[in-house]
Amino acid sequence: MVGWQRHLSSIFRLVGNAAKQEISAHGTHFRACSSHFLSGQFCVQQRTFALSSNITLRPLYHYLQHQGISTSRGLLADSSSDANVTPVASPLIPLSSPNTANAESKTVVAKRSKVQAVRKGIKQSPKKVNLVAALVRGMRVEDALLQLQVTIKRAAQTVYQVINSARANATHNHGLDPDRLLVAEAFVGKGFFKKRISYHSKGRSGIKMRPECRLTVVVREITPEEEAEIAKLKVAKFKKLTKRERRLVPHKLIETTPIWGLKRKLRNDSTV
Repeated sequence: MVGWQRHLSSIFRLVGNAAKQEISAHGTHFRACSSHFLSGQFCVQQRTFALSSNITLRPLYHYLQHQGISTSRGLLADSSSDANVTPVASPLIPLSSPNTANAESKTVVAKRSKVQAVRKGIKQSPKKVNLVAALVRGMRVEDALLQLQVTIKRAAQTVYQVINSARANATHNHGLDPDRLLVAEAFVGKGFFKKRISYHSKGRSGIKMRPECRLTVVVREITPEEEAEIAKLKVAKFKKLTKRERRLVPHKLIETTPIWGLKRKLRNDSTV
């Protein structure tokens, strides 16, 4: 039995004994229905006997207050007899200060640096899907979507949908800027390789594989250093770009106004 339950049972016994003694002193004979009292009324030989105002029992919470086991802040504060007693905090109510409440209200969800989108159950070989994923890996999201629109591979449509989904997740769920997103990672994992019967001639048969894979695309925002590098590459002319630089600025590969015979023109200008 818990300590407060032991105290409570002793209080009920004391209250019952005091009530019996007080009623017997006034010459009233009664038979109590139980040891507990219910709102100051007792059963006397199958009829209810209400106590008079002179012998009205004190409420239960007064006895609880005298024992020092009150479970409410307001009971001690409202009682007239124990007005100077400090209210006892309830163990069931957690202590909360205004500073903690303000801190909880001011908590801001941290902005995620990377957001991903995953598509499972792609009915195609991982090697074939990885060819297209490697094509757009490291590109800006807008450039990657444009590149996939002109790619004739069947996996281009799948990669396009996953990149578009990752951009939507980053924009609507995490508040990232859609114009500054970059395809940080695009990798393919192996899925179920289902085995099926392949029927051959002369009553023979073999096993054919139906491969599946999953594609994961991770996008992030471009850093200020990368933005400065892209700005330099856009204004640079006749510079041989590295593989990473070509992915950052893929529009350099599709030039609308190419300069034909550049070496011959430079040679003629130097001789003159």
